[in-house]
Parts: sequence; C-alpha cells; structure tokens
Amino acid sequence: MRMFQWREAVAFFVLLSCFVMGASQAAAAESGSLKVGAAKVDITPAPDAARPPTGKYAHEHLYIRVIVLDNGMTRAALIAVELGGMSDPIWAEASRQIAAELKCPVENILMSATHTHSSSMPSAPSKPGEPPHPFLPPVEFMAGKMMDAVRQAEARMQPAQMGYGTGLAYLNVNRDAINPVTHLWTQAPNLVAPSDKTVAVLKFETPAGQPIAVYVNYAMHPINGYLVQFVSGDFAGAMSNYVEQAYGNDAVVAFTQGASGDQSPLYMRQGTNALASESGVPITGNVLVRESIEAPLRDRTVAAKPLDPEVQDRLERWMESEGQVLGEEVIRVMTETTQTSRDVRIWGAQSKVTCPGRTRTDKGREGMEASYVDGNPVNLRLGMLGVGDVALTSINAEVYTLISQRMKKQSPMTNTMMVTLANGNANSGYIPDDASFSHNSFQVLSSHLKIGCAEKSIADGMTDLIRQYERLGR
Repeated sequence: MRMFQWREAVAFFVLLSCFVMGASQAAAAESGSLKVGAAKVDITPAPDAARPPTGKYAHEHLYIRVIVLDNGMTRAALIAVELGGMSDPIWAEASRQIAAELKCPVENILMSATHTHSSSMPSAPSKPGEPPHPFLPPVEFMAGKMMDAVRQAEARMQPAQMGYGTGLAYLNVNRDAINPVTHLWTQAPNLVAPSDKTVAVLKFETPAGQPIAVYVNYAMHPINGYLVQFVSGDFAGAMSNYVEQAYGNDAVVAFTQGASGDQSPLYMRQGTNALASESGVPITGNVLVRESIEAPLRDRTVAAKPLDPEVQDRLERWMESEGQVLGEEVIRVMTETTQTSRDVRIWGAQSKVTCPGRTRTDKGREGMEASYVDGNPVNLRLGMLGVGDVALTSINAEVYTLISQRMKKQSPMTNTMMVTLANGNANSGYIPDDASFSHNSFQVLSSHLKIGCAEKSIADGMTDLIRQYERLGR
C-alpha cells in the first residue's frame, strides 16, 4: 500500500511538473502589454597621449547600447557593442549575469558586436593559451559595463509600442572581385555580384509616438578605420549618434551587422589614403588599390608613420558622412512605419549546427589555390528572438549575403532579419555560400568550413526556430 501511494505521489509530481513546464512555455508564447527601456554606456578606452582624440566627432566614442523588453510575462534584451567581435567568454559571462538580472532565459538575450575595425580596448585571450586579440576586451570589464547599461534600461521601462520597416541604402558592395590586371581573386568592389541593400529598422516608441529605442540592421563592414591610429565606431557609430541627436538624444539607436562577410563599403578612398599616409605611399587623389596599400602595414613589413592630421580629419568626416546617409534612411523608415503593436509576444530559442571543418596547410592571402586537410568540426550557434511579428535570427559568425537571403526567402515570417557576430564567436572564419567557395578571395581561403554544409544548415536551422515561434503563437 505504501509503495502504491509513493508511486501515485511520484506520478502526481511528474504530472504537476509537466503542467508547470507547459504553462511556462505557453506563457512565454502569449502576448502581453509591451514595456521598453533603453540606455547606452561609454566604453571608450583611455586616450593615447601620443594620439589624443580630436574631440570633433561623436563616433570617436565607443558605446554599449541596450534595449530591454518586457511584456509582463517575460523579458528580453537587445545589446549592441561597438567592438570588432564578441568572444565566447564575454558572451557567456555577460548573458549569465543579464539573464539573472532580468529573470529571463539566456535565449532571450541577443548580444552582438558592430564589428568596427577601429575599436581599441585592453586585449584579453579568447581562450587560455591563445594570443591576445585586439578586438576582445577583458571579460569582467565588458560584463560589468553591460550590466550597468541593463540596469539603467530597466530603470527607464515605460509603456511602448513597436513597429518594423525596411529601406534601402546603396553604401555597400560585394567585395569578392577579379583583379583586372592579374585576373585573380581579390578584395575590391564588385558591382554586379550579390549585395543586399536592405536597411531593417525595428523601432520602439511611447504610445504617443516618441522614440524610445531603435534596432537597426545593415550589411556592411565598418573597415574605414582599419589599421589607423585613432579609435572610432566608424559609420555604424556615426549613424547611431546621428539618429539619436535627431531625436534630442532621448532615444537609443543600436546598430547590428547583417550578413556582411562579402560586403564592404563601396567608397573606401579616404580609409586607403589614411593607410597610405601611415606607410609613406604618395596620395594622388585617385582611388588607390587598397590591398597593396594595406598589406605592408597589416603584415608589419613597414613601420607605421604618424597619421597626417588632415588625412585623418578627411577620413573621420567620411565616416560621419556615411553615418548620416544611413541615418537619414533609418529616420525615413521610422517616419513611414505607422503600423505598430502594443500587445506582443516575446520568445527566444537557440540551436547548434555542426559542419565538417578544414585546416589550411599553406599560406597566401588571396588569388591562389589553397590546400587543406580535415580539421575539427565547426560548431555554429544559431538563435531566434521573436518579438511580436518580427523574427530576429542570429549567428556567432560572419556569413555571406546569399545565406541570409536564402534564410529570409524560406522564413514563414515577413519581418525577418539576420544579426551576425552575435552571442559569441564560432572561430569558424568567414562562412561563404556554397557557390562562393570557388572564389579564391581572402574570406574564402581563410574559412575553416568545408563546402556543402553551412549554407543549407544555417538557413534551415533558423527557419526551424522561426516555425517553432509561429507554432507557439497559434
């Protein structure tokens, strides 16, 4: 009799646990009244005494921007950090602390780097035994700053509505190109290759229509300031500051990187001129071949000279100009996005994709056939954060534009964006689409992936997560 009663009790508690779990999942998929808070925290490094910032441009500051969402049943956080990359240790520690603070699942936290190539922070190894990476700052520092921003955003929570719209910006270009002289693959503007011009804008505003926060997605490498001697958030930081200023600095504007593995700025003359100034190459006024100008500095075969102040100012003004053009498109989309929702669902999920890896056995940056041996499998972290009728997919790597376009075409939700360089670092190198594996460009040759797995697996994996979100809302 006692055994029977014990079994009944166990069965009851198992049933109760299943009920509670099911109720929790259902609640996470239910709609509720939206509240939003946003904040930004300065993470600009201490100025270099030998090259102090000019103080003329807002993009000389680096920020963490945080948007906290609450629908009364669960919370989520959208976090954009003005750094070159996001290491796994930073993501793991910061997301753990933020999830505990917000009392939400880690899957509800979308944390990404803007990928500015002119960030500068104290270096820290991404893994024990690895050399320091210039884009990866100390874990404790970054986690602490993110928590500061999250708590400030929490304190500013207020009733809100959301709207989603898209526009176009013709600032980016595919960078896998054939050199017209050598007839070999190189990095240069390729105006006839795939390039997604979409500017995706998710806005959060008060019921009266006053902007609270904006989440922007565009696919273009912020490489204007690569290897130059000053700190900047590049065009991405300039865009965020420009739109914030347009709304009296009452809104926080977060930039996220789209599928930009093969996308560079169309116009890079000012950045290349800055590299020429450092390497001693004459500046003619014409467009210089960037790869040949960059290589001596990148490979440290020449010592960098002090950057000419006038050349620097032209470059900084160009970053500002790109940010203004992109910012005006963001503002236009915000203005014309009049369909909004106050009652929204919030639900996040993650999954893992494992693809065969390869290890390169020779050297050479581009324009050659490379040789490889089998390498360790590559694990990719996929994510999907559903906010109302918007699907924010994410991946911890840099992918080519056709992978994003394939995923968006498959997505059952019209409002779908892909955020890259998010939630850690896969250490995969670039992820080309299958067709682009024939390009002997730097991105393809340096990829740690074999052809035939990533494109389909990423697109299908993200689509599956979106479908889960859709099913839970029925």
